Amino acid sequence: MASYDEVYSYLERRVDALKTDRTGDERQTEGEVFDKQTLLVIYDMMTGGLIESVHYPISTGKEGNVFYATDEDGEGLALKIFRTSTSTFKRISGYIEGDPRFKGVTGNRRKMIYAWTNKEYRNLQRYFEADIPVPEPIAFDKNCLLMEFIGDDNGPSPQLKDVILEDPTDMYDEVLSFIIDGYRDAHLVHGDLSEYNVLVQDGQPVLIDCGQAMTADFHNARDLLERDIRNVNRFFGNRGAEIIDAAKVLEETINGSDDDDGEDEE
Repeated sequence: MASYDEVYSYLERRVDALKTDRTGDERQTEGEVFDKQTLLVIYDMMTGGLIESVHYPISTGKEGNVFYATDEDGEGLALKIFRTSTSTFKRISGYIEGDPRFKGVTGNRRKMIYAWTNKEYRNLQRYFEADIPVPEPIAFDKNCLLMEFIGDDNGPSPQLKDVILEDPTDMYDEVLSFIIDGYRDAHLVHGDLSEYNVLVQDGQPVLIDCGQAMTADFHNARDLLERDIRNVNRFFGNRGAEIIDAAKVLEETINGSDDDDGEDEE
């Protein structure tokens, strides 16, 4: 096994390569993502056999960046790295402090970011165990989340917004099931569901970016559900799908669900 210094030097070289041919703003963003603590986490994932290489950035989001990585067998992985900047902290703190699973997590910025990483991992677990199509979560540590890569040899799967839909109504039904089954079976409300947070792989939708998802007993769950439904109806209505009235979907979701969400305190 390579020494710590060898692996750390490798990681620094990889980071430099990822910054090549980028603008000043992009290089600054990469610098925020790949701080020393993050490099140490990636080092642990490499020496632990989870990651062999980190290759190229897949996407840049509000809270962090996603990178394409591979394991020892060359299989693709998605490595999501949350920035530990103040702006990120301000955006996510309300979602952490309002989640009953993270009572007592307040104040410290890094502690909050680490809780957010944990939260997305656990949300993905819930969705995955409820048979809702999401990237399978693999591991997390501090501000790094490792999960299944949704894509192929040509790159990541496209966002829903960029896909030409052969049957908009069929796709609408599939995405709507993320809301209904997510509430009933995973006891979660995504809270930010839109054409930007759904990938399409082999013609099938996959739900992503689940960090902000709240448990079904969250005080504002009904409002978040309604927002998700209206977002989905807006998008698919513009694509010619036969949509269902938002109020009807909302009532079906809530009244048809099992009120026992005992896992919410896990």
